[in-house]
Amino acid sequence: MIAGEGTAPRARAKRVLWVTDDPGRNAALILQVAPAVDCRMHDLSGDTAPAEPCATVICDVAHLDDGAMVRLHALRESSRIKGPLIVIQARESRRTRLQAIKLGATHILSGPVDVQRIRSALGVQEDAPPRPLAPHVAAQAARVSAFYTDVFVADRPITPTVIDNGTELIERAIRETGIRDWIGAIHRFDDATHQHCLLVAGIAAAFATHLGLGALDRHRLTKAALVHDVGKIHVPTAILNKPGRLDDAEMAVMRLHPARGHAMLADQGFSTELLTVVRSHHEMLDGSGYPDGLKEAEIPDLVRLVTVCDIYGALIERRSYKPPMPSAQAYAILTAMEERLDPVLVRAFAPIADAFSP
Repeated sequence: MIAGEGTAPRARAKRVLWVTDDPGRNAALILQVAPAVDCRMHDLSGDTAPAEPCATVICDVAHLDDGAMVRLHALRESSRIKGPLIVIQARESRRTRLQAIKLGATHILSGPVDVQRIRSALGVQEDAPPRPLAPHVAAQAARVSAFYTDVFVADRPITPTVIDNGTELIERAIRETGIRDWIGAIHRFDDATHQHCLLVAGIAAAFATHLGLGALDRHRLTKAALVHDVGKIHVPTAILNKPGRLDDAEMAVMRLHPARGHAMLADQGFSTELLTVVRSHHEMLDGSGYPDGLKEAEIPDLVRLVTVCDIYGALIERRSYKPPMPSAQAYAILTAMEERLDPVLVRAFAPIADAFSP
């Protein structure tokens, strides 16, 4: 699931093979993508392997059953398709994500998928190219990604022991890779919630180290950051990945995730302070947050720490509706929220933000 988002000039078309099990479903979308790439459709059930090499494969196969998997593997083996593999999930599920990983997917996009997200995955935006990843950084990110994919699913209980293991993976990754390279690796994930949780956990681990917290407190903060958005498991993918502003009804559903996350973990043996982070990470000191409208002293320090990391992470990451924000601009927004965020923590966060500045 980890791949570079290297860019190319728009005038230089990439040869892309769009593999589908329903050509009619994809025709209109391919026409919209085509101005930026040389996109050829391939019917998985009928077409023979292409004779010409392709830079990228987009797999938009709704039914990734055993037969489709065999044909896809054969397609990659029998042709000269060696580049990135973008897998589109019509419906997000743990099984289809694991199938995509088995195929060697470099990007996994969950529906609904719009042209902008596909162009981003193809690397045809005019953004600055990402810093190259060292092999050990990519390996660390892959291990944590596999943990996230296996654990954060709606039909599986999430226990303190499991989350402790994931927290240790992230803490080790930050120690061994550094926060700047870690952010670079996480930015290569396509799933918004996946990227965000691992991004915020990494930022929290670095922030805890900068604050000089002891090992136990560093672990508490990183662990709380890792699970803070667990309730989004129950938010429909169409809302999470909507390529635009949410309407009032969609926002109401989105705002249920803190309470849903709290309810998910309440009987699993987690500490009260961690459950409070899950429920209250959108609370603001001036009482304008949700779900409970807490104010000032009602918001514990651990919640305040995670909230700063959460907001900064959301600002600097790419979303379906926005490009990543430069670090300096993101930090300026934090400082402008002086009545809503803990100003002492925001000032202390400055060196973490500086780590991502050009």
